Amino acid sequence: MKLSDFTFDLPQELIAQEPLSNRSNSKLLVLNKQTGNIEHKQFYDVIDHLNSGDCLVLNNTKVRPARLIGYRAQTRGKVEFLLLNRQENDQWEVMVKPGKKAKVGNCIEFGDGKLKAEVKAVVEGGNRIVQFYYQGIFEQILDELGEMPLPHYITHQLDDKDRYQTVYAEHRGSAAAPTAGLHFTPELLKVIENKGIQIAYVTLHVGLGTFRPVKVDNILEHNMHSEYYWIDEKEADKINTAKKNGKRIIPVGTTSTRTLETIADENGQIKASSGWTDIFIYPGYPFKIADALITNFHLPESTLIMLVAAFAGREHTLNAYQQAIEKGYRFYSFGDAMLIQ
Repeated sequence: MKLSDFTFDLPQELIAQEPLSNRSNSKLLVLNKQTGNIEHKQFYDVIDHLNSGDCLVLNNTKVRPARLIGYRAQTRGKVEFLLLNRQENDQWEVMVKPGKKAKVGNCIEFGDGKLKAEVKAVVEGGNRIVQFYYQGIFEQILDELGEMPLPHYITHQLDDKDRYQTVYAEHRGSAAAPTAGLHFTPELLKVIENKGIQIAYVTLHVGLGTFRPVKVDNILEHNMHSEYYWIDEKEADKINTAKKNGKRIIPVGTTSTRTLETIADENGQIKASSGWTDIFIYPGYPFKIADALITNFHLPESTLIMLVAAFAGREHTLNAYQQAIEKGYRFYSFGDAMLIQ
C-alpha cells in the first residue's frame, strides 16, 4: 500500500485558521460507509444520527500550554521551547528552536526570569533535556507563561487558550487537542445525554507524533509513535454494556478510536487498563469495537486519513473529501467534521 494512495489536493484557503464562535455550528458531512452516500448537515444535527443506548466515547485529555518563548540569559537571543516529556526533578525533554541557541550549559529565561531553564543534554533527534528552576507551582507558571502548541499549519494567534481545549478536557498531558471533540458544547452534550445516549471517557495524551509525516512510500514500513492511555472500570462498563445490548460504540476522533481498538479483545470487550499504544490502523484493519466514527478532515498522506480510510473505505473517504472541498468545508484542527456510520 503506497503513501500516494492517500493524497489529495487541498486549496490553502480551506485550512481553518481559527475556531468558529459557536463550536457546534461547524459543518457535518455524514458518510454511509456501506453505500458511500453523503449528506451535508450542521454539527448540531449529529443528535439525529445517534440512537438511545448508543455509547459515545470521548477523549478527555487536556492540552498543556507547552510552547514557551524565552531569551538566552547571556545574549538575550530569542529561544522557543516546546515541552514534550516530563522527567524527574523538574527536568523535561523539550524541542528547541533554534537549536544553536540551546547548547549544553546555556541558560534560558522566561517571563522576566519567573521561569529559568538550563540545558543539560542533547538527545537523539536534537531534542534537549533541560532543568527548570522556579518559585511556586510549575503548572501555574506554565498557565501564565505558556502558549498553546498549535499545529504548524495554523499561523494565526489564538486569543482564547480554551478554544484549543474540548469542553470536557480534564487530564492535562497532551501536546495537541483531540480535535474531533472541539465541536461539542455543554448544551449539545446535555441534549445527547437526555436522548439516552451513554457518554464514556477514555484518556489518551496526544503526542506531537500525530503530526509527524509518513516519509516512506510503503506505509507498512512506517514506525508509529507511542501515546499513553488509560480507562477506568466505570467507563469500561458503560462501553461493554452498550455492546452487550447490541448498541453502537461511537468513538469521537482518531485518538479515542486508537485507544478502544488497543484495549478491546477479539469479542469487542474492554477492561480497565493503562499503557502505551503505537497501534497503526490502515485499510485492511479489522475493527473490533468501533461501529461509527466522528472525526475531522485530516492532512493528506497522514496516519489519520489512513485510519479513516480503514474505517470507511479508501474510495468512499477520498470521494467524501473531494465533496467537502467542492462545498467549501473547513479542514484540519479548527475545521469541520465527518460522521461515518
